[in-house]
Formats: sequence, structure tokens, C-alpha cells
Amino acid sequence: MNSKETCRSELRIAIRQLSDRCLYSASKWAGEQLVGIEQDPAKFTPTNTRFQRGSSSIRRRFRTNDITSTPVTGMSYVSTPVLEEDEVIDGDFYLLAKSYFDCREYKRAAHALRDQNGKKSVFLRCYALYLAGEKRKEEEMIELEGPLGKSDAVNCELVSLERELSTLRKNGTIDPFGLYLYGLVLKNRGNQNLARTVLVESVNSYPWNWNAWSELQSLCTTIEMLNSLNLSNHWMKDFFLASAYQELRMHNESLAKYEYLQGMFSFSNYIQAQIAKAQYCLREFDQVEVIFEELLRNDPYRVEDMDMYSNVLYAKECFSALSYLAHRVFMTDKYRPESCCIIGNYYSLKGQHEKSVMYFRRALKLDKNYLSAWTLMGHEYVEMKNTPAAVDAYRRAVDINSCDYRAWYGLGQAYEMMGMPFYALHYFKKSVFLQPSDSRLWIAMAQCYETDQLHLLEDAIKCYRRAANCNDKEAIALHQLAKLHCELGRPEEAAFYYKKDLERMEAEEREGPNMVEALLFLAQHCRTHKRLEEAEVYCTRLLDYTGPEKEMAKNMLRGMRSESSYPSMDVEHFPP
Repeated sequence: MNSKETCRSELRIAIRQLSDRCLYSASKWAGEQLVGIEQDPAKFTPTNTRFQRGSSSIRRRFRTNDITSTPVTGMSYVSTPVLEEDEVIDGDFYLLAKSYFDCREYKRAAHALRDQNGKKSVFLRCYALYLAGEKRKEEEMIELEGPLGKSDAVNCELVSLERELSTLRKNGTIDPFGLYLYGLVLKNRGNQNLARTVLVESVNSYPWNWNAWSELQSLCTTIEMLNSLNLSNHWMKDFFLASAYQELRMHNESLAKYEYLQGMFSFSNYIQAQIAKAQYCLREFDQVEVIFEELLRNDPYRVEDMDMYSNVLYAKECFSALSYLAHRVFMTDKYRPESCCIIGNYYSLKGQHEKSVMYFRRALKLDKNYLSAWTLMGHEYVEMKNTPAAVDAYRRAVDINSCDYRAWYGLGQAYEMMGMPFYALHYFKKSVFLQPSDSRLWIAMAQCYETDQLHLLEDAIKCYRRAANCNDKEAIALHQLAKLHCELGRPEEAAFYYKKDLERMEAEEREGPNMVEALLFLAQHCRTHKRLEEAEVYCTRLLDYTGPEKEMAKNMLRGMRSESSYPSMDVEHFPP
């Protein structure tokens, strides 16, 4: 059996086992990877697959060679023992409990399995109790503080579950799914080190449970933690590492891993979405837009990750495309948090900020830990000049994920608006530490240094230099560097940056006051240093503009003619 068939066989078994234990999100993930494996060319016909080879510009971007039936170099296909099932022992009770579970009657499900000792039954009973506790915690939060408020509600089942699962682990009678649940309980109890150890045991003994990998990833907040994990060599480890690199902001390493995985999972929508996510963080919006357009062609009712697509359309001010996307997700599933965020972005782009906030709040009623909604709602409050509400929204975002640079940046903006540059600088530093490749963050920090309260111009110059080296698409850094050097009495450095800024504006075919300012300074600088030919070129270009700069250019040309024997042009013949 070749590697692809082995992989398919593993995933088919895993889907049944995960579904049978009510781990439906992990089962869905496995199913998406199953259909993402490239079809056997002998069976590859339009009648049994919806994909067409070569139709994807994204696949062409990441695949330079045709895929053959041999394994990708380095990809492991270590076989994992098949779990022993125990339906014969407690099958009828298990089926009843699973029916209760699917109807969200978690306590009834746990009660139905109270006397069953099979590993599968023990897992489902404990998992039902865990979810019953989570459900009650959510209800208490709403009762005590409202749907968006904070509260001290906790899952009251955690203590007893930790005690029982710990005993089972010590006795060696716990299966990989029980280990996953034990790790989840430990994480919620704040015992992160032991949670990591237990989750590693779970994924090493049963690598196809993506839920366990996801929980393990959330506990690896540094690259040192990630590298310290003792993981078995299985192809699921590559999915985990690609996702972990992305969360650790190692986007190029993440893209390389996903390119490697596409050798096997050529048609995986999940991989394409993750590639889009990495490129979004690298601000390659054009490529991200292409990927999402293709994803929607392949999966027209997809809502997952589409909020990121709406952010791209918002940033590019693609009003009609964002309107179409908002209508599409509204008709598909309007009560998904992602749908509410997309509609909120649509109203924000229209300038209807109050209505936008309403949809972001609706998203948070559906999922109070939905990070994007808190951050985007903070942006809307900034637009509405409601800085206290903006600060509260951003703080809720960093409480959920302290590595969200957008929320730290938003806090910096809010405090800057309130005239508190020392606080603003503190938050800008946090954001730029998390996302050092984003020029906007360096520019924000530089502008903070320039304020009257701080007036640390040398530090501002350092920040603008970093911004210029980070592909400053807004074209702010070079101009500000020139102005600051001019203010500090460094004409040579100012001329250098004005010239670079001028070259960039010419390449991008941009006009405006910055170009006039650069031309005027360079003309004066060249005249001062007796480079009269250069000075005349800049002065001649200034004659194409209206305003006082034109008269200044004429006067300079006359002065250059009178103060030297340089054969200047007759300025009297220039148009008025």
C-alpha cells in the first residue's frame, strides 16, 4: 500500500473513532484532510472529485513538481496501534448516552454511563461532565455580569474530574482520549507544565486527534517550549508545527511547512486557509485575496476564516466585494461569530460605526472569547471618539490573547488620543515586540517619540529607520526621516532621505505636497553646495506646480544665473 493509501486508511478510521467519542470538530478536521489528499490518477475523473488539477494558482505558487505516488521525503508513516473498542461490554448504554450527548443533555449522558467501566464510556462520561460544567459556567456569567461582562464563574466539575483522571493515569487504565481530556482539565486549572506532558502522551499514542494538538499548541507560548516537546515522528506532527510556528509569528517557517504538507494534501482547503493566514500576517493582501476567492469557489458555503478575508477587503477598500461577502455569509449562517464580524466590517467601511459595533457585540454574545470582535470593536470606538470603551475592548482582547499585537497597538492609539504619550509608548513597544515586521507599529512609536511631552527625536529616527526597512507601504518613514534630520541641522542626511523619498514617489507615480517639499529642499541644498546643474533640474520641475514654491524656484534660477557664469535657461520664458 502506498503512502497516500496508508494516510487515507488512517484518517478514515480516525474519523469514525473521533465521531464515536463526540469529538466532532476533530472529526471534521480529519475529514477535510482526507478529501485533501490527491486522488489516484487512475481514478481521477470529474465524476468522483470536484477538484481539477492545475486549476489553483495557489497550488502552482507552492508546487513546482508533479506529485507522484512516492512519499514526500521525510514524511513519516509510523503505524499507530488501533484502539481496542468496548462496545460489547457497554454498547447499549453507550449508545443511549451518546444520544443524550448529541442533544446537549450532558448530565443525562454522564448519568447513563455511571456504572460503565469501559475506557470509551469513561471518556464520554467525563467529557459530558466537563461540558456540563462549561455550560453552567456560561449561564452563571450571563446571570451575574451579562453576556459581555466579566465574572468569577468557574467550571465546578474540574476538581472531581482532575482527581478521577489523575487516578486513571496513575493506574495505567486511561486511553489517549482520556489523556486529552485530562490535559484540558489541567490547563483550565492552571497546571500548564503537567498539561503539556499529558497532552504529549495523548498525541504520541493517538496522533489523529487535532483537538489535542490544538490544546498543546496553546500551551507552547515560546519556541523554547515548542522545541522541548518529545513528539513522535508522525505526519500529524508537521501540521502541528506549521500551526505552532504561525502562532509564534514565525510566518516564513510556517509557510515552508505547509508547502511541504501540500506534497501529500494537495487539495486541502485547510492548508490553503492557513497559507492565507500566514500571508495575511505578512501583509501580502493580493495573494490572500486570490486564495480566499478560490476557497469560496471550492467551498461556497464556507464561513470559517472568512472574517480574515473581510479584513483584507476592508483594508483594500473593496466595497462591492465586501458587500457581496457579507450578503453571502448572512444567507449561509447569520448567527456565526464570523458572519457577524464580516457584517460589522461592511458597516464600518460604510462609515456606520454604531451599526458596526452592534454586530461586533452580537459576535461576542455568540462567543465571548472571539478575539477579532473585541479588537475590531475597539477600532470602532476609536472612530467614534469613545476612548474609554475602546480601551476596555482592547483590554478584553489582550486578556484573551496577550500575543495579539493589534490589541496592544489599539491601546497605544487610544492613550495617544487621550494625550498620554508615556502610556501610549508602553503599549506600542509591546505591539512592535510581537510584530516587528509591521512598519505601521514603528511609525506609531516614532510619532509618539515626536510629541512635545517626549520630544526624543533620535529615538524617533531609529523607529522611522526600522519602518523604512519593513516595506513602509504608506510611504511615511522616508519623508519623516528627511524632516527630522533637517530639524536637527543635518542637511546631508536630510538630502539623502528626501532623494530616496522622491525616487519612490516617482516610481509609484505619486504627486502631492511631499514631492514639492522634497524638490524644494533638494534644489536649495544643491545650490548651497554649488551643484548648479542638479539644482536647476529640481527648480525646473517645481515650475510645473502652482503656489509659492514656483516663485521660489524662479528666484533661485535667477539667482544662480546672476551669481555665476553658469549658462542657465532664461526664466522669463517660463510660463506664468
